Amino acid sequence: MEYDVIIPAAGSGTRMGAGKNKLLLELNERPIILHTLEVFAGEPDCSKMIVVIQPKEEKIFREMTVGSPYEKKLAFVYGGAERQHSVYNGLKAVSTGIVLVHDGARPFIRRPVIKQLVSEAVRSGAAIAAVPVKDTIKQAVDHEVVQTIDRSSLWQVQTPQAFRLPILQQAHEWARAEGYLGTDEASLVEKKGDISIKIIKSDYDNIKITTPEDLYFARAILEKRAQLDG
Repeated sequence: MEYDVIIPAAGSGTRMGAGKNKLLLELNERPIILHTLEVFAGEPDCSKMIVVIQPKEEKIFREMTVGSPYEKKLAFVYGGAERQHSVYNGLKAVSTGIVLVHDGARPFIRRPVIKQLVSEAVRSGAAIAAVPVKDTIKQAVDHEVVQTIDRSSLWQVQTPQAFRLPILQQAHEWARAEGYLGTDEASLVEKKGDISIKIIKSDYDNIKITTPEDLYFARAILEKRAQLDG
């Protein structure tokens, strides 16, 4: 089943402290965003990669991808004030019945997980990648523990998140009408309340590169995969 993927890439990367878009930082001598794009570029069912960018960075993104084997799969769209607004803008460029939303800073998503997400979105309408929570979770008020939460039912949510296009479109329109700002696409669908969202188990390598420390983990993941592939 063909799908389009929206990749928000218009963030400022404040927590990275690099003074520029973190997706332009190099990981093994190549920008992080290229690692992410190449995962989907190698997917035969991915018909379009809709990269949501800042207008001032359009030249940079176009120059780094010009002449690439996947250049014809790329579409660039300008972002909004919040990530949710950027995804909304990206939805206007979608031309398939299934749409994925994936963080540009998650270059380690595995293709079998993508395929499972797409299949589940076709079947049930919405699916998200996630991993079971490993640590003990405590609820606290003013730095004082209130309770320990049973982690057996808790999942740490990642991306991609996959949807039938009308479901995500309607959720975004509802959120705009209600003035609701969610933390991810699934939260909009949850809040609207029409359908249930299925979980596809991912893996712990699928990190989001957000802080300088994450770059160390990212390099370690690349080294591990190189050793396994070699």
